[in-house]
Amino acid sequence: MVEDIRTVVAAAPLFSPLTPWGKPMSVRMTSAGRYGWYSDRKGYRYAERHPEGGDWPPIPAQVLAIWHRLVGTARDPDCCLVNVYGEAARMGLHQDRDEADFSWPVLSISLGDDARFRIGGTERGGRTESVWLRSGDVLILGGAARLAYHGVDRIAPGTSMLLPGSGRINLTLRVVD
Repeated sequence: MVEDIRTVVAAAPLFSPLTPWGKPMSVRMTSAGRYGWYSDRKGYRYAERHPEGGDWPPIPAQVLAIWHRLVGTARDPDCCLVNVYGEAARMGLHQDRDEADFSWPVLSISLGDDARFRIGGTERGGRTESVWLRSGDVLILGGAARLAYHGVDRIAPGTSMLLPGSGRINLTLRVVD
């Protein structure tokens, strides 16, 4: 699967998005599928083309196979967001709410170093819980948890030998339309 992601990155290079407030995110990202996820001073959104102008590559078959096994074959995801975390990268608490239909889950695949994942309720500022996600873990935010606030507090460098040196790749599959 890591080789498949390298192929995605070769076709759609990693970039460092900005938040709408102009602050650079600590993760680098790219996407595969019909849409890619993008952020800049204009806000968070899905884009039909890579920031450098090319089409997003297709979602790798191995990644789609996990979606089909756990979510089903009634609908393929429109986007596979690829987040690459270095040792200092974080992802603040947020909701995945840029999609049109919240009845479809967000499926997350962890590869590489462990990440301390924090999840709360559907209201900002509520109680949260943390769990360590390890390489190969798959998490589904669906049903009542579809709009749960969630994020990554930290990465534990060197906890996996999957990637050279250290680092973490997180794949999130989503139905956009």
